[in-house]
Amino acid sequence: MSENGDVRMGVDGHVVTIEIDRAEKMNGFTPEMFDQFSAALTELDERDDLWVGVVQFTGPHTTAGLDLPRFAGSMRSGERDTENQTDDRVDAFALRRRCSKPVVMAVQGVTFTIGIEMMLAADIVVAADDCRFAQLEPKRGLAVFGGAHVRYIQRAGWGNAMYHLLRADEFDAERALALGFVQEVHPRGRHIERAHALAREIAANAPIALKEIKRAAMVYLEQGETAAFDEIPTMRATSANTEDFAEGLASFRERRDPEFKGQ
Repeated sequence: MSENGDVRMGVDGHVVTIEIDRAEKMNGFTPEMFDQFSAALTELDERDDLWVGVVQFTGPHTTAGLDLPRFAGSMRSGERDTENQTDDRVDAFALRRRCSKPVVMAVQGVTFTIGIEMMLAADIVVAADDCRFAQLEPKRGLAVFGGAHVRYIQRAGWGNAMYHLLRADEFDAERALALGFVQEVHPRGRHIERAHALAREIAANAPIALKEIKRAAMVYLEQGETAAFDEIPTMRATSANTEDFAEGLASFRERRDPEFKGQ
């Protein structure tokens, strides 16, 4: 394993597992890890045979955050080591480009700073019951850089967002569940199994329909209710004019499970 960390991909049917590994450094992120993670997310986004992604982390912890000495210079200069400004790939925080496919993330143990921001950029999060969450940047003299100032408010409302962002406190998995940051909490180890089970459940559905649902839901977040409702004719036409819709009808009539092809 590289001292700068590794990001591995494994494909099982239509589900891809993206595993982040720098466990001996509590998965502290380096620029190289961000680059590999962006490449993996982009491959998920662009390959027609990949329908759902699972992101998981090796070792007892999700991440302690950035390997700060590797980023201090770029923070002061205003440059961005975590992503190339001209790069059009999917990025770890979905600030520049969000993956159009469903992404499930499994988190455990220490899940600090960028760990929270990455999971809030995913679609569904399954947490181990030993999770420790903290947006610690203010304790280090920093503002938040990965979208926490927006996504905390989207998930939990203004008061809850400020309650945690401004205090830079630590909270547990049950609090994260109450805030809507995670969707399920399970005993450690089972949380990864559950993330993969959810991914398989999602992958059993028609991928074009899934992409349309996620795309139009993002329209709501970015442009509001009226714009999202205006997407309904496109959602209907895009999904209904597919071979998968014909297969869905046939499977309904024949009382069997559908076999979607993403066409």
